[in-house]
Amino acid sequence: MLDGYCASLCAGVAGRDSAALDEVEVSKRGTWQEYLPYLAFGTALVATLGSLYYSEIVGFIPCTLCWYQRILMYPLILITLVGILTRDERLPHYVLPLSAIGLGFSIYHYLIQLGVIEHTGVCAVGVPCNARYVNYFGFVTIPFMAGTAFAIITVSMALAWRASTQDLEAGLA
Repeated sequence: MLDGYCASLCAGVAGRDSAALDEVEVSKRGTWQEYLPYLAFGTALVATLGSLYYSEIVGFIPCTLCWYQRILMYPLILITLVGILTRDERLPHYVLPLSAIGLGFSIYHYLIQLGVIEHTGVCAVGVPCNARYVNYFGFVTIPFMAGTAFAIITVSMALAWRASTQDLEAGLA
């Protein structure tokens, strides 16, 4: 496969076959597109294991907003895994609502921790949502890490959706 890829690229660069460059571009797009669900799955898995590590091993008690973020993150492992195993092209349709809402909760939670938003009644019971169990590098807290994971998942699934839409449009044109 690599030999065919290189031959197509060389032929296209030499100007002998302009269609060869188009073929190389399509094959490159298909290659990176295939790995986006794996990126989402790996990110969700690491985020879930990290949250379980902090709560079950270190002993940090999650606040209410942390629980909301967990509720949105944990199912993403199963959803992305099933989507990968079944090669479901609609996987972004299932993942994006959860990851985008989770990103919203993470940003809201992080802003509460920074003091930008006033502490609300959502966290009135139990652990306060502005508590910072960890503060790596002076800004990386647990909601920041969750937000980063949700952002990676959201962007990877949005790119997968865009690429599948482009492939569908190219097939119909």
